[in-house]
Amino acid sequence: MSPKIRKVNIKDRKNRKNSSATKDSSTVRGVISVHREGFGFVKTENNVDDIFIPARGINNALNGDTVSVRIENSLFKKGKSEGRVLSILERVNQRIVGRLQSSRRGALFTPEDLRIGTVFNIPARSINGAVDGQQVVIEVTAWPTAKSAPEGKVIEILGWPDDPDVEVQTVIRKFDLPHLFKPAALAEAEATPAKVSREDMKDRVDLRKMPTVTIDGETAKDFDDAVSIRPEQGNYRLWVSIADVSHYVRPGSSLDQEAYLRGTSVYFPDRCIPMLPERLSNGICSLNPHLDRLTFTAEMLFDRNGKMLESDFYPSVIKSDARLTYTEVKKVIVDGEENFRDTERYLAQMLLQMKELALILQAVRKKRGSIDFDLPEPEIVLSLTGQTEAIIKSERNLAHQLIEEFMLAANEAVARFATAQEIPFLYRVHEPPDAARLAAFHDFVMPFGFTFEMQGEKVKPLALQGLIDAAEGRPEERLVNYGLLRCMKQARYASENLKHFGLASECYTHFTSPIRRYPDLIVHRLLKLAISRRADRPDKKGQQELQRISDTLSEAAEHTSKRERVAMEAERDIVELKKLQFMQGRIGQEFEGFISGVTGFGFFVELTEVFVEGLVHISSLADDHYSFDEKNHALAGRRSGKVLRIGDAAGVRVLTVNPQARRIEFELINHLPARHDLPLRRNPVEEYPKIPVRGKRPKQLVKR
Repeated sequence: MSPKIRKVNIKDRKNRKNSSATKDSSTVRGVISVHREGFGFVKTENNVDDIFIPARGINNALNGDTVSVRIENSLFKKGKSEGRVLSILERVNQRIVGRLQSSRRGALFTPEDLRIGTVFNIPARSINGAVDGQQVVIEVTAWPTAKSAPEGKVIEILGWPDDPDVEVQTVIRKFDLPHLFKPAALAEAEATPAKVSREDMKDRVDLRKMPTVTIDGETAKDFDDAVSIRPEQGNYRLWVSIADVSHYVRPGSSLDQEAYLRGTSVYFPDRCIPMLPERLSNGICSLNPHLDRLTFTAEMLFDRNGKMLESDFYPSVIKSDARLTYTEVKKVIVDGEENFRDTERYLAQMLLQMKELALILQAVRKKRGSIDFDLPEPEIVLSLTGQTEAIIKSERNLAHQLIEEFMLAANEAVARFATAQEIPFLYRVHEPPDAARLAAFHDFVMPFGFTFEMQGEKVKPLALQGLIDAAEGRPEERLVNYGLLRCMKQARYASENLKHFGLASECYTHFTSPIRRYPDLIVHRLLKLAISRRADRPDKKGQQELQRISDTLSEAAEHTSKRERVAMEAERDIVELKKLQFMQGRIGQEFEGFISGVTGFGFFVELTEVFVEGLVHISSLADDHYSFDEKNHALAGRRSGKVLRIGDAAGVRVLTVNPQARRIEFELINHLPARHDLPLRRNPVEEYPKIPVRGKRPKQLVKR
């Protein structure tokens, strides 16, 4: 073959390749989410599957930027696309919180959010009095390019990172949480009466003589729901009375604008960033005991089988008889104690009647397929100085479930009523899980002996609840619960009824927490307008208000859904930080735990004494060479045949803790395989054999 012919062939091959690339590629616009490891995903505006962006294709984009992306192939994963960032269309990280580190030419700034993924140069003239090691906020003055690092200037000094208050301020700025009320909103709050007047009670149903209680956690200060019950000819009549925030927060007012901006209250271990000023949230809107309070009541009648026979909704006024805690209620309905004074002994009887109805409603929900994940939440125990003393699993007993059942029933009843009235409405929706993810999850759990029925690409909630029941008490229980949760779509707010898959509900909303959730406030306003229409009282002003809310309902649904997600991320972030700080003082100590997850680079161990999880990296396993058995979700030793699986008991030593990277690493000391063929057990962690742990054990942590 002559050189000339060879040259032509190469050229032709290149032309064909370029032609194919041009033909198969396309450009889209979207928002990029960057992983701390450097790669990212772009969510496009038309909501197709996220586009994977390898680290080499990030092109100086930062997390949250709006970017233009060229899709280069669809070979990354089945049904997935891969691309590269062509240009940054909009920058969002104008102000960033992080830590300052002195350098010869000024300082370096490392963002608290590792997804930003770059270090900023701070010129000496722009340090503005900040000291090496302090947490600061910078304003970006130059964005990263292919030839230069980004730059910024210090605009706020927060303080030292180990100060509990600085930790909270850091998270507030990291997630851009509105935390200071505007003067106009505070002025409106101060002008709100501290007591309910006779005029306020006009046209309201007076429930003040009815025995009514609030049931909340020990540290709660804003009480927005109260309950009462009465047996009635073999049935149960239940009253769920909710704080009437809409009476005090008028549409379009400064208070309303501030509440809408926040969307929700945000709860940290040592404080709350409220949606409304304290004068309302802890004062006139809070259903404090022995005080007249304006409420919106859902009155429901249930038969002995849990069927709702009738419902009614109306503005009301109540006077709560007692502010009860979950602990106090548990003593009555679970432990059988009656620790009320003689003058309040009637409350104990009422709580027992509530228990009966709650268990009936719970059984009805479970029968229809409502999914209940048994996923424990961490509870941070703080000292008086704000330091973490313990991390325990928060208790969820029958007292919690009692209130949950009543709130679920009220929310569903309100949604049904509004739908029947055919008015514009705000729903709480939860769409069915993605079919591809569900199929992959089905294949994932099969090696453990679990299965569930799929009807084509669909699945019924009852089938998934059956899977959760089958895994209960097994070593793989946590794996199944978390794996299934990752298949689920996020619940959100919507102006159309898309049903609620997780609750197996045809119609659902949020009505019961208007002090801390703006969507509930919208629902209250719509419900009042619906009642006005039902009363056959033509109200031109009401019709105009209904139209106004209707015009903004989709936008409000999207906004409040986003604010909810931001609040959840912020709350999760500070809890993770508290866990890491707690473990920093325990490097070298040894703990008992169990394997909670296995990957190709190691396995995760959850401690049994403190609610903390850490990684045992595969490189630290010196006794053998281990390979990852993906099918069985295990690490197998090549020489010894030793297998490390989910649910196995493990003794570990704390090696390193990196709060900034949000990482804890353990060293494996002892291992005891779990019996995966054992019959179901209620709590496998408690039944694991105690394995010997060398060295001094940490003191038992007690909640204070």
